[in-house]
Amino acid sequence: MMKYNQFLPIGLLGTLIAPMSFAQNSQPNVVIILADDMGYGDVAANNPYARTHTPAIDKMVQRGVNFTDAHSAGSLSGPSRYGIVTGRYRFRGPKKNDYWGYLSPDIESDRTTIGTLMQQAGYTTACIGKWHLGLNWAKKDSAKPMILTPKKFDYTNVDFTKPTTGGPQDVGFDYSYIMPASLDMPPYVFVKNGQVVDSDIVLTADVYPHVLENTKNEWDKKYTTADDIYWEHGVWWRNGEMSRSYKVEDCLDIITNEGLSFIDREANKKKPFMLYLPLTGPHTPWMPNAQFKGTTTLGTYGDFVAQIDDIVKRVQQRLIDLGIADNTIVMFASDNGAPCSDEDIQQYAHMSNYGRRGTKGDIWDGGHHIPLCVTWPSVIKKPSQYDGTVGLIDILGTLADLTQTTLAADTAEDSFSFLPVLNDGKETPIRSQILYYSAANKLAIKVGDWKYCACLGSAGFSTPLHVDQVENGPEGQLYNVRDDPYERINLYFQYPEKVKELKTLLRNAKKHGLRH
Repeated sequence: MMKYNQFLPIGLLGTLIAPMSFAQNSQPNVVIILADDMGYGDVAANNPYARTHTPAIDKMVQRGVNFTDAHSAGSLSGPSRYGIVTGRYRFRGPKKNDYWGYLSPDIESDRTTIGTLMQQAGYTTACIGKWHLGLNWAKKDSAKPMILTPKKFDYTNVDFTKPTTGGPQDVGFDYSYIMPASLDMPPYVFVKNGQVVDSDIVLTADVYPHVLENTKNEWDKKYTTADDIYWEHGVWWRNGEMSRSYKVEDCLDIITNEGLSFIDREANKKKPFMLYLPLTGPHTPWMPNAQFKGTTTLGTYGDFVAQIDDIVKRVQQRLIDLGIADNTIVMFASDNGAPCSDEDIQQYAHMSNYGRRGTKGDIWDGGHHIPLCVTWPSVIKKPSQYDGTVGLIDILGTLADLTQTTLAADTAEDSFSFLPVLNDGKETPIRSQILYYSAANKLAIKVGDWKYCACLGSAGFSTPLHVDQVENGPEGQLYNVRDDPYERINLYFQYPEKVKELKTLLRNAKKHGLRH
């Protein structure tokens, strides 16, 4: 088996791989299924103690390549998605200060994305599901701000009858049917190819009651206000603008059916297709449909995870029914770690992040370590496990290799290719280092067995969020993740040369990108 140099330019690597087995087939279709806030340990195949039930995702693990050390490009939705779509970390993008689904566009109009890359390679592309990378909304009154009362989402200055710009259709996706942001963030509308599907706007609190008769406040109530909807733990969403026809509980079904319809339309055409299918669950609100509500022993969250798994099953089955499964690459991943608190672990005896320290939002591994498995039946002939480090940020680099596209030096500067792993290069090192990006915009770097965090505290959601440096105390965190995978013992003072080395690498990576 040919060994690949991890420092080869992506275009050259694609040229080297081209004569191998995948090139014997016509261009493969690509489907990227992205769960929202689903932890590594929520996949039963990854967690022997899991109380979740994920037979379809487990089947992908059993038939494809399972990546055991995969990382998000950020511990929150927006940064993670920016990394997936652009192959670069979010801190390299434009500065933002907007709210929820009213964000202005994250991606520059001339930026190479997975969409533009695949279009140029002859693919029909689609983004269907949660976008969370910003849109340009039209205003009713151009002289007034978009959000009339910051952080209080009643009616805004958005004109929902006018087209949006700066969304998927402007960064490489031929077809788009999206939610602007998370399922608990207004505005609650679907946007099809830049146009809001239903522009008759009401407020969520006019349709859904604030509380139910038996509502009991739990720890996550801190995320809501008196104007928001809070029914039970995990079942809450913010008050705000919503299409009159929109139903929170139907959102996942609508996204799934749109995705399947796109596959149906493209299956028998001469051009291959790429479908980016970012789901809205199991992010809050945990709102499984009637088919799955009450079906698991883990309660509402378990029911919602079961529905996510069923979506994977439906997509895989549709590919089989259409006769295109063999030559379709299917990737399943989650955008970041789960928001699994210590209270959740105690109450449910289930570790969504499978024991990794911290949660969604954090600089620690609980915020970034995510499930990633890939099937490609015509090429991946036997299941395997890859224990090397990869990132969702590597999807663009992998697609560049797949299509033998040479990337410019200032494009996808943090993205490497894991195509050799799919093509039987199971021991191939993909990258020598990876970055972490927390909710508080703090960075960490992992190189081999060592991880350095340029901050104290979680820099995210877990307590303590921030720790002040004291005189003669450490200014950061250093962990040997081989001996201490749960990041408990800070070795900052024991290995000063390692701290110095990783600080330098982090500074260079931040300035130049990991591929340089």
